Amino acid sequence: MKKSKFYILTILISCAFINCKKTPNSGSPDHIKNITNGIDDDKLATVETIENEWLTHGGNYKEDRYSSLNQINKSTIDSLGLVWSINLGTTRGLEATPLVVDGIMYLTGTWSMVYAIDVRKGEVIWTFDPEVPREYGEKGCCGVVNRGVALYKGKVYLGAFDGRLIAIDAATGKKEWEVLTVNQNKGYTITGAPRIVKGNIVIGNGGAEYGVRGYITAYDAITGEQVWRFYTVPDNPQNGFESDAMKKAANTWTGEWWKFGGGGTAWDAIVFDPELNQLYIGTGNGSPWNREIRSPGGGDNLYLSSIVSLNPDNGEMNWYYQTTPGESWDYTATQPIILADLEIENKPRKVLMQAPKNGFFYVIDRTNGDFISGEPFVYTNWAKKIDYETGRPIESSFARYKDVNAYIAPHPIGAHNWHPMAFNKSTGLVYIPAREGSNFYGQNKKFEFIDDGKSWNTGTGYDANSPVVQDSLIPETVGKLIAWDPVKQREIWSVTHQSSWNAGVLTTKDLVFQGTGEGDFKIYDAMTGDKLWDFPLQTGIVAPPITYMVDGTQYVTLVAGWGGGLATWVKYVDQINPGGIYTFAIGGKKAPPTFPAKEPRDLINLDFDATQEQIENGQRLFGRYCGFCHGDGVIPNLSYSKPEIFESFTQIVGDGIFLENGMPKFNDRLSEQNINDIKNYILSNAKQQRTKLIGQE
Repeated sequence: MKKSKFYILTILISCAFINCKKTPNSGSPDHIKNITNGIDDDKLATVETIENEWLTHGGNYKEDRYSSLNQINKSTIDSLGLVWSINLGTTRGLEATPLVVDGIMYLTGTWSMVYAIDVRKGEVIWTFDPEVPREYGEKGCCGVVNRGVALYKGKVYLGAFDGRLIAIDAATGKKEWEVLTVNQNKGYTITGAPRIVKGNIVIGNGGAEYGVRGYITAYDAITGEQVWRFYTVPDNPQNGFESDAMKKAANTWTGEWWKFGGGGTAWDAIVFDPELNQLYIGTGNGSPWNREIRSPGGGDNLYLSSIVSLNPDNGEMNWYYQTTPGESWDYTATQPIILADLEIENKPRKVLMQAPKNGFFYVIDRTNGDFISGEPFVYTNWAKKIDYETGRPIESSFARYKDVNAYIAPHPIGAHNWHPMAFNKSTGLVYIPAREGSNFYGQNKKFEFIDDGKSWNTGTGYDANSPVVQDSLIPETVGKLIAWDPVKQREIWSVTHQSSWNAGVLTTKDLVFQGTGEGDFKIYDAMTGDKLWDFPLQTGIVAPPITYMVDGTQYVTLVAGWGGGLATWVKYVDQINPGGIYTFAIGGKKAPPTFPAKEPRDLINLDFDATQEQIENGQRLFGRYCGFCHGDGVIPNLSYSKPEIFESFTQIVGDGIFLENGMPKFNDRLSEQNINDIKNYILSNAKQQRTKLIGQE
């Protein structure tokens, strides 16, 4: 503690006499215009050497989320505290990586809201609402979330949830232009952060479960005009092919896959290597998941679940590596990609590293796509190992679940999902926010594809005529922070979390920063995994922290707010509190936030009049239209609703009187009787739960 106080005194003296004068008129439109106009291609290419700012999504073009800033270290960490916080007033999930230039921060929130923040004051400068139609929320698999913006030449770039790419004046928050990047009649969404690549803004999309064809597009960052587009899977061959890559891919598909969309959406990983002039993207799962439906004759189904290298000047493919050939489990390869230079077998290699959903950690030669190594970082049973001669997985006998029902690991939520990992140049380790888990897979013999842009299509289910395969080695479902050696391909240490849905990470020379689903912001020793510090934020955290320096002070900021993916169905805190922005520095003294306790919830207890047939119909319809959102996470479990909800049930479900809250209306798909059947199923289910609880007393 004495050393920490001495360190703080040294910093204060240095700031007083050397280089820590505050920027005049900081936060003014003129100041912001000046600093953001300077963000050009040259600055972005050298951003790795400008570590007082955080100008790109992954911190630099390598996206390694490593910072050499060292004011916050093991010797000073006892004095780390909260400087300011801003309550964003939402309980729908916050996933953004903030960007910071000279103390001005930009980040996104729910419904693709954009915020400009003055870090020096801890105040909002402006907000931008893209006014995403609330009925569009029905198209999102994993919440109305957004992972961030891009900055370039005085503009902030947003990929809005409804598929628009929007350019915003960084100084004023006024929209300059927008372009529609998707067919809004389909199930497309955008939740990922755009990237700036050689004067273009590059953006992908999501929606594979809803029956879409994936692609990624580059637009001129100044005018918004489309420069090129790369499709990730082929269309109907009778329509011709957009490129040689699509012609090649079509040979790996069978049947009439295009009727199901195909999938392969590039919804997150976009990484640029200016030295090699290659753009790397990660592609998603098949549409539907089950290859037996979309491609019944088998095949690798290129370029699903692949890392694809593109020429950033024209969008033409250089090479690809497919992590999961013939994808059939929702094992996307859209997870974050990190570029690094490693010494492997006494030779320097330019590599890219990825830990996708399928549970294997990959090291790939980023110059040509050659497979170098791949080993499981969590328990996997869909594949026994990777064949090092071919770079292909050796699948288990039950992996395709063709004639069996099987518990297959990892879970489709993924051994690692979108939450960013980080590579520490000092320790040589990659820190992965991972999870153990499995899912039950079987053939859905009654599958019917629904092409309305709103319905979930996986093609999996339970086949009563097939046996069940058990695997006693599958571990319990938990979250992990894993320190992984990418050269030796082995775990060095790990920390287990109760929550299996935890935040992305940041690393500095000797520290690793991560938030948890239990609502704590924690810092670990980068070499040992020992916990050094924690701070309770009282709501689940999924977004990654960043660090930067303003006026001689190093700050760490993260956005806390439970949501996305697994958070739809579960929570790990007593109540979901509003999310917000939290900023820490040495000497911070602010107390943790407090939130009023919510009223205890009771299972609804209302009389209902329905036949068993009507209740079973309600259960089927609930599973199709309601169950995906209404678990017991971010969106309420309807079994605990208040009586007045059921008094207005037809108006809520059918007419959309809660549309502004994101609750869709279903009068175009459900009759009044069907809506009544759903209501009675919920009341019946609540009654069964009450009876069960009474029996346990």
